[in-house]
Amino acid sequence: MSVIEMKGIKREYRMETRGKKSKDSEQDVIVRALRGVDFSADAGEFVSVMGPSGSGKSTLMNILGCLDKPTAGTYTLDGIETSASNPDTFAYIRNRKIGFVFQSFNLLARTTALENVELPLFYRRREKDDVKQHNSTRKEQAISALKEVGLAGRMDHFPSQLSGGQQQRVAIARAMVNDPAFILADEPTGNLDTGMTLEIMGLFQQLNNQGKTIIMVTHEPELAAYTKRIITLRDGELVSDKLVKKRRNAVDDLAKWNKDHALLSGAFAG
Repeated sequence: MSVIEMKGIKREYRMETRGKKSKDSEQDVIVRALRGVDFSADAGEFVSVMGPSGSGKSTLMNILGCLDKPTAGTYTLDGIETSASNPDTFAYIRNRKIGFVFQSFNLLARTTALENVELPLFYRRREKDDVKQHNSTRKEQAISALKEVGLAGRMDHFPSQLSGGQQQRVAIARAMVNDPAFILADEPTGNLDTGMTLEIMGLFQQLNNQGKTIIMVTHEPELAAYTKRIITLRDGELVSDKLVKKRRNAVDDLAKWNKDHALLSGAFAG
């Protein structure tokens, strides 16, 4: 079953010519960020989106996350055709269908881990047949999400009391708490060291093994090797779509890294 179905996605931006005296828009420069991208992802996939700077990765991510609309083409997300959606439907889709994970974590500094994870539930837009959530229900869902990412003992901690890896785990719990159709991760380990990066990739692999659909934007081939499929963009076009034949295991790589790190530390101590 396709969670994401994109057909002929184009995104063009009109840039005014500097120093132009005429108001005639025919002289404006048209930037074609995406040039007819076809892309689909089934439930339970783990896909990395790659490409050099200017390839269209960020534009595609914005459209996938319903932060922007395509100039042409259709984007169906979990059965909802988004391209012609009104602002209210767009807001509903972002809140209920997509779990966002960003490089910079985007946690509220004066709010505990538990309260950060509860936030999407407070802003949850209800359909007519939805039952209003009680505070206790929201708290239970947030606690469950934090337990799933291994932070049962850090719920009352503030972001400043957590490591970078732990902060990203809180962000992932927040992304999952509404049980979205897929998780959209934008360079999720960009602010983390090697050990924490492997921890987060191990968590993503664990969640994916449980059936979570994950789309990850990255410029690092080493991270893409932990996913199941790699699509590559260049000049606004999808130029490659390949399955990962030799998928790396982040848990095994973390164990090896910890062992090597311990040996190195021991050698310096000696």
